[in-house]
Amino acid sequence: MKKHLLLATLLISSAVTLPSFAASVLDEKNLSLELADQLAQHAIQACSANNYNIAVTVVDRAGVVKVTKRMDNAGPHTVEASRMKAFTALTTKTPTDEVMKNAQANPGAQNLRDIPGFLLLGGGLPIKVGTQTIGAIGVGGAPGGHLDQQCALDALNKSQTQLNAS
Repeated sequence: MKKHLLLATLLISSAVTLPSFAASVLDEKNLSLELADQLAQHAIQACSANNYNIAVTVVDRAGVVKVTKRMDNAGPHTVEASRMKAFTALTTKTPTDEVMKNAQANPGAQNLRDIPGFLLLGGGLPIKVGTQTIGAIGVGGAPGGHLDQQCALDALNKSQTQLNAS
């Protein structure tokens, strides 16, 4: 009888504590190296088709660089610009051209440019699966941020099947 009572007490107490443990564990998606590399290559192909020499950086959900590629003849500054655009898009979960426009239109948001690692130029896009931001892509080196951003968008569109399968 005592054994049954002890067993019942243990089962009830463990059932009560399990939900609190489950609430502490997050279920997050992240960007694989394979998909990051594919996105970078698609961005290079899109820019190359327009004769733009660019660098592209893809970061994961934590802002850690997964892939950086620099085309032949791309300026040395393009590597850091692409990284900063990816970081800005990731942390704001917003395309960098929108972040730039918001900072220009809102005097209170102009200080965004002073955040270390931020670059308020077009060319960075968050990578999303459903509502989760799982990474970001940044492109630098085309003759205009809007062109960098178009290459990044082309890369995301080309990889949409893999993103939807996640």
